[in-house]
Amino acid sequence: MLVFRKWMLPAALAALTLLSACGNSAGAGKETKETKTEGTSAVAGEAATEKEGAKTENTADDSKFAVSDDSLTFTAKNLDKEDIDSSIFADKDLTVLNVWGTFCGPCINEMPELAAWAKEMPENVQIVGLVADISGESDDEHIALAKKIMEQSSGEFTNIIPGVDFVPLLSNVVGVPTTYFINKEGKIVGRPIVGAQVPKYKAFVEEYLKSLE
Repeated sequence: MLVFRKWMLPAALAALTLLSACGNSAGAGKETKETKTEGTSAVAGEAATEKEGAKTENTADDSKFAVSDDSLTFTAKNLDKEDIDSSIFADKDLTVLNVWGTFCGPCINEMPELAAWAKEMPENVQIVGLVADISGESDDEHIALAKKIMEQSSGEFTNIIPGVDFVPLLSNVVGVPTTYFINKEGKIVGRPIVGAQVPKYKAFVEEYLKSLE
């Protein structure tokens, strides 16, 4: 099991919810290739994710892009332990916020595709990762693992270490990966997509950008 520091208990409770949906954390400290294998064999975890995804996923056929009442505001650190805050949303018309875990095979398997997509996106769209199983900026083990996964995937987009500001968001996540869409005001657009479904992320973004024209 992952070891969480006492002062990060609220975030830990949210992270434990995530663990139940995408296998377990046994592979968190192993090499990336091993983690991929475990993710493939975690049939029960993936089935739970897919089941929930059928309930909450968004598609390009949706004609409404409902916007949340509240903005997502935060101050945190990225994987290099540099300061980052919610002002990053204002830079783009849409941010694809990918909530993932270093223990999660489907998350890792989709990372190269996300990395390639990030480099091809329109200038007004960006991907940002939120690594759900990092328990604070002193969790060097999982920060190093997240960096390794990104490096092996050729991923260059920003990844955030979640702090207490993300507890409300993470408490609503039933499995990883879960992908949110955030507008430039920091508000969630539409419903999140649960599960590794990159074509559906792309379809949502394309349809949303058309709605802005």
